[in-house]
Amino acid sequence: MATKNQPPVITVLGSLNMDLVSYVPHHPLPGETLTSTRFSVSPGGKGANQAVACAKLSRSSHPTSTENPTANIRMIGAVGQDTYGTQLKTNLSSHGVDISSILSPESLKTGIAIILVDEPTGQNRIVLSPEANHSLQASSFNTQQSLGSPLPDLLIMQLEIPLPTVVSALRTARTAGVKVLLNPAPAQELPAEAYDGLAHLVVNETEAAILGGVSESDLDTEAGLEAVGKTFISRGVLNVIITLGGRGVFYMSAHGNKGLVPAEKAKVVDTTAAGDTFVGRYALDVVSGNFQIEDAVKKANRAAAKTVERLGAQDSIPWRDEL
Repeated sequence: MATKNQPPVITVLGSLNMDLVSYVPHHPLPGETLTSTRFSVSPGGKGANQAVACAKLSRSSHPTSTENPTANIRMIGAVGQDTYGTQLKTNLSSHGVDISSILSPESLKTGIAIILVDEPTGQNRIVLSPEANHSLQASSFNTQQSLGSPLPDLLIMQLEIPLPTVVSALRTARTAGVKVLLNPAPAQELPAEAYDGLAHLVVNETEAAILGGVSESDLDTEAGLEAVGKTFISRGVLNVIITLGGRGVFYMSAHGNKGLVPAEKAKVVDTTAAGDTFVGRYALDVVSGNFQIEDAVKKANRAAAKTVERLGAQDSIPWRDEL
């Protein structure tokens, strides 16, 4: 954890994938073959995206020699011993992320995400092949040392790595007194202990409905959002964030703070990594020493709006001075 005169430490335990992105005039129908307008290969994975978001938003695009980042970022994950794995690590490192805890198991391939972006709306559809990401075993995360040294001030996780691994790391963090931000995406049922004492739960509408046991239509009203927020609070979560796309962001804390922050105006080009940018900016407020949930949500909302105006995943994430 941060010591005096040292920036706080954020550790991201999660996925690293290479994104293969096709931009199409509309999402293909069953049996339909489309010709894309363009294609790109770029570093991605929710874990890596969130690590880059934390790193870029804690730094200026052209830092001076006397400028320090507002946080130090560490990535824990796995890639294959292949070209994609090397590219992912090089890219993380170039953004200031500590990559010393990224494993490269022999014989495994780096994870791949096939992404189709509907150009008129910017909405995406994703098919994920986890590959090396699923080599991260729960038994490897049952000691404090597995979270890195020094211990982080915040541990961020998603669900593109095995759920038992996430639960094991949650348990370890709880014992070590490390706060956790969980972004349970893609959504799947979580054991009760995952919520117990969880500092920050960040979900979108779909994830909130699945985990909260309601339909998405139940979240169309602020009363419905409050009800599902209370469900998560009753399970032991301290701060609940529900991102709602064009409707904005709903937040609720165990201390009784709650509200709906309107969406920022943005020309949507590509929604890839918008949620990851939100997590990264929010996380920096969490470790700032002056966390105010409404203020953190507003800043994260602004950063995510900047991301959707650009193509790509990590390339679209803004630097601190761009906000």
